[in-house]
Order: sequence, then structure tokens, then C-alpha cells
Amino acid sequence: MRDRIEAALNKIRPSLWADGGDAELVDVKDGVVTVRLTGACGSCPMSTLTLRMGVERVIREEVPEIKELVAV
Repeated sequence: MRDRIEAALNKIRPSLWADGGDAELVDVKDGVVTVRLTGACGSCPMSTLTLRMGVERVIREEVPEIKELVAV
């Protein structure tokens, strides 16, 4: 599952990089995916929207069995 999540993140990373940010996969445990937004994305006021509408959407499309995505 971890490899599939990384592959999904790689699909959205170019968009994050374009804005000076990135997403780091921290952990996957019992269907809960933990990610960290870094760079400009980490301190952006729109980071919650980026996380839910961007990162989570792409991961759920590729790995529908995840239960939750949590940002740290």
C-alpha cells in the first residue's frame, strides 16, 4: 500500500513543487495515511484545501481502501 501511496503523491508533486512546496509520506498504519506538507505548502493559509482537494483526492483515487488522511 505504501508504494501505491507514494506513486499517487508523485502524481501531484509537480503541482506542489510549482508553488514551492511538497508532500512527504510520514506513515501508513491500519489504513490511516499521515502526510506532512513542506516548503511553502507547510505555512500556506490554503494548505488545508490543498491537502483535502489535492493530496487526499489523488491518493483516494489510487488507493481507495485508505480510511483517513491526517496531516502533521
